[in-house]
Parts: sequence; structure tokens; C-alpha cells
Amino acid sequence: MADGIYVTMCGAEARSEQLDAVADNLANAQTPGFKASRPAFESFLPASGAPDKSYPAAVQTYFDLRPGPSARTDNPLDVIPEGGAFLAVTTATGQQAYTRDGRLTVDGQQRLVQNGNPVLDSGGSPIQVPPGSAPRIASDGSVMVGNTAVGQLGFFKIEGPVDRVGQSLLAPASGGSANQVQARVQVGAVELGNASPFDGMVQLISAQRHFEASMQAMQTYRTLDQHASELGRVR
Repeated sequence: MADGIYVTMCGAEARSEQLDAVADNLANAQTPGFKASRPAFESFLPASGAPDKSYPAAVQTYFDLRPGPSARTDNPLDVIPEGGAFLAVTTATGQQAYTRDGRLTVDGQQRLVQNGNPVLDSGGSPIQVPPGSAPRIASDGSVMVGNTAVGQLGFFKIEGPVDRVGQSLLAPASGGSANQVQARVQVGAVELGNASPFDGMVQLISAQRHFEASMQAMQTYRTLDQHASELGRVR
């Protein structure tokens, strides 16, 4: 009976991780540049080699890098990189990260920033704009002041495993890479999260039902164990 408890406990833990991922996706469905997380499951045979039991587990979480829906803003500093490309930024810890949240502004140091993170040009350096200017982004990614280009957005494609390092920030994990590419941008629009609220609700209900089924099965095995321990008692 104890093996049954362990199997259902592993199932409940795996579904709990799925519930956390789905809830996070739902909460950020409208967050610009957010990429949904998808847990992957596997079953493992126990160390005893019992052929009639397997232990489920959430072994990995991957991120869906597909573009999300767009929303028009008409802001000359709002951009959506085309072709699935990412913008590069430097975080507060000095880490280089990548995002599709193209809501750009100019900070007090005259740097082009995304949510306070300096945006990097094609050479990996922060983009500076002249004081008192009103920059705009051209469709080729050039940062323009009047008719003069003062910088060029850097575009990157992420390959392989990634980690989330911020709400809309990703960075290559072990075995992953970010390679510079040529891209264009849609100006005056932002990309929303790519987690579908409808799909998220369906996944949430399914995961919740599986979690509850695992908990009920665990309780059943616990009750059977208690009854089995009473069989040999002398009344």
C-alpha cells in the first residue's frame, strides 16, 4: 500500500507544479512580451524495479517563444520585433537578457531603456540619445532623432533551453544560445503575452481535477493501510 501512496504523492506534486505554471500564465496573459511556461512530465520506474508501478514527475519547464497578439499604441518608441527576434537589454545585475516587450523610453541618463533596463545596440552597447531630443524608432530598428540615426537596435534569436530572469525577460540556459540576426520592427504597437486565457482556463480545470484525484487516491491508500494494520490485532 505504501508504494501506492508514493505514486499518488508524486502525481499530486507534479500536478501542483503544473497548476503553478498555468496560474502564472493566466496572470500574465496581457503582460507585454510575456512567454508562457509549459511543464513537461515523465514517468520513472522505482529503484526496486517493480514493473507494475511508475512514478510521475514534472521534469522540466520549457518556454513557448511563439509571438503573442499585438495591441496598437501609436507610440513612436513602442516596437514589436518581427520574425520572432528579441531585443537585448542589460539587467540591474549586469546580466544580458532578451525580451519582446518593446515599450521603450529614455531615462535620466539619456539612455534608451526597456522597463529601466538599458537597451543594447547591434554591438552590445547601451544606446544614448542626445539631451532634449525626441527619438523615434524606424522600421529597420534605427533610433532616429530628426533625420539622423543615433543608434541601431540589436536583434537576437534564442536557441535551445532558456531561463526566465524577469517577468518578460529570458536568458539562455545551459546548452542555449542567443545569436544576432537581421530583423525589422513594427512601430507603434506592443506584443502581449502569448498565453491564451481560454486555453489556460481549460488547462487549469484539468490540472485541478487531476490534482484532486491524486489526493483522493492518496487518502484511499492511507485508509487501506490503516485497515491492513488492524487485521492482526486481537480484540
